Amino acid sequence: MVNYQENHLDDVFSVLSDPTRRKIIEELSKGEKTVKKLAEPFDMSLPAVTKHLKVLEKAQIVSFRKEGRYKYYFLQPEKMKDAIEWLHYWRSFWEDRLTRLEQFLMETKEEDE
Repeated sequence: MVNYQENHLDDVFSVLSDPTRRKIIEELSKGEKTVKKLAEPFDMSLPAVTKHLKVLEKAQIVSFRKEGRYKYYFLQPEKMKDAIEWLHYWRSFWEDRLTRLEQFLMETKEEDE
């Protein structure tokens, strides 16, 4: 099975469970942005977006750099690596099982004919 840190994996999936945070991650995948720019597509206040960013920071999925009085947030996609590996393992697991089921059903159908 995949070797991953259980707590970090829990944090990542918890963060990804929120659609607003997923959208923020999508936006940051296009490049770094300020809170104001990140808030534009949402019908929410800057403090609300900042709260989402703090959750993403805690999970180490985003980070920021300061330039003057502005914070520029950027994505740290490598921090989602454990979740990607975990999902890949289970995708392969189920694809293998479904392929075997398909083969079994095809063989059973051929025997019935």
